[in-house]
Amino acid sequence: MPVIDAWMQHPTLRHSRHEMFASLRRWTGLELPEEALPVELTVAALEAADVEIGLSAAWYGPQGALISNDEVAGFVAASGGRLRGVAGADLARPMEAVRELRRAVRELGFVALRVVPWLWELPPTDRLYYPLYAACVELGVPFCTQVGHTGPLKPSETGRPIPYIDQVALDFPELAIVCGHIGYPWTTEMIAVADKHENVYIDTSAYTARRYPAELVDYLRGRGRRKVLFGTNYPMITPARALEHLDRLELDEEARELFLSGNARRVFSL
Repeated sequence: MPVIDAWMQHPTLRHSRHEMFASLRRWTGLELPEEALPVELTVAALEAADVEIGLSAAWYGPQGALISNDEVAGFVAASGGRLRGVAGADLARPMEAVRELRRAVRELGFVALRVVPWLWELPPTDRLYYPLYAACVELGVPFCTQVGHTGPLKPSETGRPIPYIDQVALDFPELAIVCGHIGYPWTTEMIAVADKHENVYIDTSAYTARRYPAELVDYLRGRGRRKVLFGTNYPMITPARALEHLDRLELDEEARELFLSGNARRVFSL
């Protein structure tokens, strides 16, 4: 069964060596890289788990571009069709950010925007996001963001589904919002927000299948089968490792197909 990875990145050295990821390296045992990861290795990791498409994201924060949109476009071009681009944006320059998002979608063929709130220490309801939300609706692309606590040593408050995602969905009901990293320890809040809003979704990035909270597994098996997307947070977790215990979830055929690829194909218009 084909797989789409809704949250991953092919990293630059600026990204993978950044000091804020020291805690993640400690948890995962990943060593500080000395050389940039070749695109061929990322493609091989996707192929090993039958990942048809990986949505490879740019990373922008107050310190600048850790992975720029143009770098992502280069990775996509070198991937043989295995990667699709997800844009990043500089919140500190709202008009420039909107113009760059339009360029990324219209000229580079990117399929979404992703902003990581803890990088900015600004919740998704901050006014600096709102021009980008309007642009996403105009361009017909989803907004991807992080929910839940932060692994890196940054404040976690910006990752609360309530009130932040709830309020954005009220203000922009046409905006598709894909919330990565499950929302733990506020997973029940995240499920409530996804239930409430037609265009709010959850992706499972940063967690292996055996670590999904029980309430998310129940949701995925039942009424939430069209609301949950598979993701990895590669290279922190490879797709093969993320999917190793998939059978333990006891998903029926429809729920499994929607989770692994069908929901992402629909939400991202792939």
